[in-house]
Amino acid sequence: MPTLLLDRNAVNTLMKMSDVVNAVEEVFRIMGEGRANMPAKLYLCVEHGDFRAMPAALPGAAGMKWVNVHPQNPSRNLPSVMAIIIYNDPQTGYPLAIMDATEITAYRTGATAAVASKYLARRDSHTVGVIGAGHQAYTQILAHAELFSPISVNAFDISEAAVDRLTHSLPQFSIRKCSIEEAAASDILCTLTPSRRPVVKKEWIIAGTHVNAVGADAKGKQELDPSILKEAIVVVDDIEQAVHSGEINVPIEKGIYAAAGVHGTLAELVSGGKRGRTDDTAITVFDSTGIAIADIAVAKLLFEKARQVGGYPSIDFVGA
Repeated sequence: MPTLLLDRNAVNTLMKMSDVVNAVEEVFRIMGEGRANMPAKLYLCVEHGDFRAMPAALPGAAGMKWVNVHPQNPSRNLPSVMAIIIYNDPQTGYPLAIMDATEITAYRTGATAAVASKYLARRDSHTVGVIGAGHQAYTQILAHAELFSPISVNAFDISEAAVDRLTHSLPQFSIRKCSIEEAAASDILCTLTPSRRPVVKKEWIIAGTHVNAVGADAKGKQELDPSILKEAIVVVDDIEQAVHSGEINVPIEKGIYAAAGVHGTLAELVSGGKRGRTDDTAITVFDSTGIAIADIAVAKLLFEKARQVGGYPSIDFVGA
């Protein structure tokens, strides 16, 4: 059997945000039902960034994502995050596909946060704040628009040019350039920075806000004033990853927050094991570290689409 080779153009052609949101929500349900296998991601730190190995298996699918984070890459005309997925047949181990996963990473991260917002944000939420206007802001907006419509966007970045690029890339949405305080006052706030110190203050967060804390995805990173966590309903994508590399990692290390304060996982909410928001005045936080089951769920979706469409290049790894 040949191994399909799906480059970035192929992935972009095959991928639609509505399909990704559905696939991500379903895979969190599968995880909540105990039908997924996912070790914690493994970090390999190097001088200018890090690599992450992320394996996972679902019913009928298995694979691993190999992803880097090098914050200085834009100065080299390279993305800060690049990734590939090796997608395997779980019955035989055969590599069914090798695909670019840079866009998969961006889309599944946006979709995961939107699914978290579905269970944790107020039902009447229509304003989405983004702090950090890079490519992840683009997919956050696309994903939230699938579940909260219509939406208006309040965008802040230390680079006004980044907000201008975001606005230009999404002309179908109302995107307002604003202060960081105004972005934080949105119904749903998505923090998308590589910060290693809090950038969002407690006094900026109003009652009923839901926060998707996305930027803190490695040890030492944090975006939120820890006092926000202490008063909020906190949900994580994976407790082990969150403790060591999520938004809660620094407050835990400093002894000002405890893992026992976490309400539950997104998988528990989606599968019905725990309830999400029950009070319109509560502050809720989703600590997103990025998990491999979401990557493999999207890889499965794209592989099946590619087989149906046909015409993609392939290589035979084991044949003569």
